[in-house]
Amino acid sequence: DLIDSVRQSSKICRALGGNPPSGISYELFLDAAGEKISKSKGNGLSVEEWLRYGSPESLSLFMYAQPRRAKRLHFDVIPKTVDEYYQHRAKASDQSLEDVLENPAWHIHGTVPSADSLPVSYSLLLNLASVCLAETPDIVWRYVSDYVPGVSPQTHPELDRMIGYAVNYYQDRVRPNKIYRQPETDEAAHIAALIEAIEGLDPDADAEAIQSAVYATGKAAGYENLRGWFQCLYEVLLGQSEGPRMGSFFALYGRAQSVALMHKALDGGLAENKMADGEVVA
Repeated sequence: DLIDSVRQSSKICRALGGNPPSGISYELFLDAAGEKISKSKGNGLSVEEWLRYGSPESLSLFMYAQPRRAKRLHFDVIPKTVDEYYQHRAKASDQSLEDVLENPAWHIHGTVPSADSLPVSYSLLLNLASVCLAETPDIVWRYVSDYVPGVSPQTHPELDRMIGYAVNYYQDRVRPNKIYRQPETDEAAHIAALIEAIEGLDPDADAEAIQSAVYATGKAAGYENLRGWFQCLYEVLLGQSEGPRMGSFFALYGRAQSVALMHKALDGGLAENKMADGEVVA
């Protein structure tokens, strides 16, 4: 709405012998449904809310990308944007000067940032916080330190910061909306088959091997579209319609814990919301 005003004031500035400031026009943000954000509707989010769930760098990335496009601004974009920031950051140190100038991380930091990356993605941390009903970062750290030996809040302060964001996001945005469902009879049989497949893997099986077992179980179950199989796992085990790459999640959560989680789902314990905050499934 102020573009013409900026143009005219720039002309006046030049006429007076000055240099007008550089400016850029931004489209108005939209909500998750593509509607205009309205204070009366309360369908937006504030800078303070973003910074409770994501880093300042992730907010800078959201603002940097496609400034003249009407972008959808809602809570669900925060985890995705945080992970995208770390992907850009990891690439920057290996890029040529020409390529790094196209990297958003360079513009966010004004230089080539350190190549430090998270050993566990933010999205995966968020799902871990969700499945273990984390009240505090310490609960999430128990699993992360088992998955990545040698890491701690002291050695990886950036990871500690992300875990704090993930716990905040889970407590405020995920926990109030978690609804576990009881698996249908055929789904229960498929989950039982997955338990058997995971228990049959080598003790040192990695996330890729576990993912292959999840995939093979879904194929053997006759799912024409494996999206239905993964959605079943998300709804039954995580209480949500979307979720992580299950092989990576099971590896992070721990194979024994994951098997125990599936048994609890088959016994009806998850659908009845019997898990207490921070409970370790055994």
